[in-house]
Amino acid sequence: MRILVLGSGAREHAIILALRSERAPHEILAAPGNAGIARDATLVDLDPNDPAAVTAFANGEHVDLVVIGPEAPLVAGVADALRERGIPVFGPGRAAAQLEGSKTFAKRVMDAAGVPTGRAVRAQTRAEVESALDELGAPHVVKADGLAAGKGVIVTDDRAAALAHADQYLSGGAVLVEEFLSGPEVSLFFVSDGDHVVALTPAQDYKRAQDGDAGPNTGGMGAYSPLPWLADTFGGEAAFVDLVTTQVAEPVIRQLDAEGTPFIGLLYAGLIVTEQGVKVIEFNARFGDPETQVVLARLATPLSSLLMSAASGHLEDEPAPAFAEDAAVTVVLASEGYPDSPVTGREIEGTDAAASVEGVHLAHAATAERDGALVATGGRVLNVVALGTTFAQARDRAYEALGRIRLEGSHHRTDIAARAVEG
Repeated sequence: MRILVLGSGAREHAIILALRSERAPHEILAAPGNAGIARDATLVDLDPNDPAAVTAFANGEHVDLVVIGPEAPLVAGVADALRERGIPVFGPGRAAAQLEGSKTFAKRVMDAAGVPTGRAVRAQTRAEVESALDELGAPHVVKADGLAAGKGVIVTDDRAAALAHADQYLSGGAVLVEEFLSGPEVSLFFVSDGDHVVALTPAQDYKRAQDGDAGPNTGGMGAYSPLPWLADTFGGEAAFVDLVTTQVAEPVIRQLDAEGTPFIGLLYAGLIVTEQGVKVIEFNARFGDPETQVVLARLATPLSSLLMSAASGHLEDEPAPAFAEDAAVTVVLASEGYPDSPVTGREIEGTDAAASVEGVHLAHAATAERDGALVATGGRVLNVVALGTTFAQARDRAYEALGRIRLEGSHHRTDIAARAVEG
């Protein structure tokens, strides 16, 4: 197939690498891409957030499938424009993408669908925030209502810090003050054609910038899959996946379809396992980053078949996706100052040496080629992805490869998947 992937991060690079690994060759185009993606796909000069431009390109270049990676093109309505022209696209329309674009919308849909989630209060003024903080108590959870690149959430016992976080977003809209939920978090992806859902495999990511889950929230500093500890509570991953499918994914998909906004694409369920059961923290309307890097690294089923079946409305014909038994670990290398004020433009060295470690590949997040050198262009720069027969082996490989990369001032967490190794 001729496939156009929209986006420029490690998530999109992971999608492209999965497509390239298939037995049947594809012609893969990417916009705008990055230096790593340029080695695995043909970059095209195209604004991924411009519905008219993307549609004209896909139509003129006879693209068989468009895969939308990040959230911004979804909220901009790129998928709607493509579907109006009959071009298969993996990604929900603007209305359904509000599951991610508006926390208030997502809470309303969950309530209508009977999906378990925490209490939430929508606040538009500082006084309303203060009242909600008093009502729900500490620890305080404050979320931007709209898109915030994974950094719109604060969880803190410090009431002043919670108010300061709310102040950042109130000028541009509302915030949600939510009930604090305690327990381990799980990310689970579902492919949907608007009527049916197919679950992938669970993963767990690390949002905090520093070891021990300290420091500010980030877009994600690492992840691992599978999650063997789910056996302790649910009897295994399969039982957990079945439960979330029936209690979360299917009700939400049915609700959106009933409202005339069918969800066609990737439903990302951010979950927490509480003493009262599994609850939804949030939904995203696209593959999560960095969980995609470990989930797709283990996927044995052709990704293109899943995406095209969803885009064309025939997901019920697809067999359940298969995954390798290998453990997968990814560790993010971040620029100095990330997430607050990342330093960019510095040269990156040692990537070839890192990729030569057995079981390792790199997913580029924010890189560019300048004067023959690879340089960092953003906060999260590279994902080192490692597979192994055990978590210990996968971790050792990931950190050995990471140790071969040089980027002045860079930082990374050293405890990714340590708990999986320890059991």
